[in-house]
Amino acid sequence: MVSTSEARVLDAIDDAEVVNLLAEAVRIPSITGTAAESELQHWCARLLTEAGLDVDLWKLDLAALKSMDGFPGTEAPRVEGYGVVGVTEGEGRPALILQGHVDVVPTGDLAQWEGGAPFTPRFTGDTLHGRGTCDMKAGLIANLAVVRALKRSGVRLARPMAVHCVVGEEDGGLGAFATLARGHTGEAAVITEPTSGKVIIANAGALTFRVEIAGRAAHGATRQEGVSAVEMFWPVFEAIRKLEARRNIRPPAVFDRNALPYPIEIGTVRAGDWPSSVPDLLVAEGRIGVQLDEDPADARAAFEEAVQTIDHPWLRANPPAVSWPGGQFASGSLAADHPLLDEITRAVVDTTGGTPAAGAAPYGSDLRLYTAGGIPSLHYGPGDVRFAHAPREQVDLRELRETTRALAVLAVRRCGER
Repeated sequence: MVSTSEARVLDAIDDAEVVNLLAEAVRIPSITGTAAESELQHWCARLLTEAGLDVDLWKLDLAALKSMDGFPGTEAPRVEGYGVVGVTEGEGRPALILQGHVDVVPTGDLAQWEGGAPFTPRFTGDTLHGRGTCDMKAGLIANLAVVRALKRSGVRLARPMAVHCVVGEEDGGLGAFATLARGHTGEAAVITEPTSGKVIIANAGALTFRVEIAGRAAHGATRQEGVSAVEMFWPVFEAIRKLEARRNIRPPAVFDRNALPYPIEIGTVRAGDWPSSVPDLLVAEGRIGVQLDEDPADARAAFEEAVQTIDHPWLRANPPAVSWPGGQFASGSLAADHPLLDEITRAVVDTTGGTPAAGAAPYGSDLRLYTAGGIPSLHYGPGDVRFAHAPREQVDLRELRETTRALAVLAVRRCGER
């Protein structure tokens, strides 16, 4: 059951306004590292200010952050980035952080998008389509809607609550890293990534790798005089698939029957510089999943051993070169005895009538940065991750409404009322 104060906040949520805000956010093409990413951060700062929060909006010192221990890496080119944190009134450390990232991945082939306009919101029934609707602007808007409803209701929190809006999550976690480095902290955090109604209490990690495979150039008409780097890629790919199988034997129960919680995937392959030449170099880039509680250094070592000790004459003499550019996501998890899981579960039950399942996700996220920074964290947010990063990206607006209501109740309960 919700209290009188909680009911006031719930009544103050304007569902139509929430949907309109999400549509407005989708129209801002905030691809990681672009000027539109900064535009959306300033938009969030304005909304937080309107909601009466004390807002810290700052330009990131990219060079200084890169030199710091624990820098999470980046993949997308960028010349700037902004941090945004809003904090409600109250004494002491924020009792709750609601966190969301503003950046989205590129659109890919526009021909695969219905209408060819991924940043034009499109409604079908109670579903909103467009890049970022699921990952994770719906969650971002839910966070903003909570503080707007708090102001509108007149309910004043006894302890502060913070809203963190971050950049660069998609390529490593730069924004979360910068926010924590600036000193913004709290007792617990809910990251509103898409969870399909579940509560995600652990993330596998993900490390970006690059493999360079050498060949020997020759004219295509005399290919036997050369060694094709493309041909040499196949035994490397097979070794990677065997490593993946070994790393996924007996997956932890928390992954809820996911047979592949630690996938390894090749995302890009480039080879050769002339159609009639034997290619002398192939460069493959991808990601390897980090097991729960595994040191990322151990995951890197396992990968390097697998691809550099292949029983093949050419590869023994010319072992592939492995490097680790881009995002480096460790795993992360909420402590089993932390009350946040029970608190969000009760908030969901009291606002929806259903009990959310708890589980783990096979992808990296900002969760590992918050937990490593001493802030117990979990995921709970609108959307189905299967639609993320895809031309069919969409969000069920019912999930957006339910998430917003559950978070509003959690905020009042965790922070208390004056």
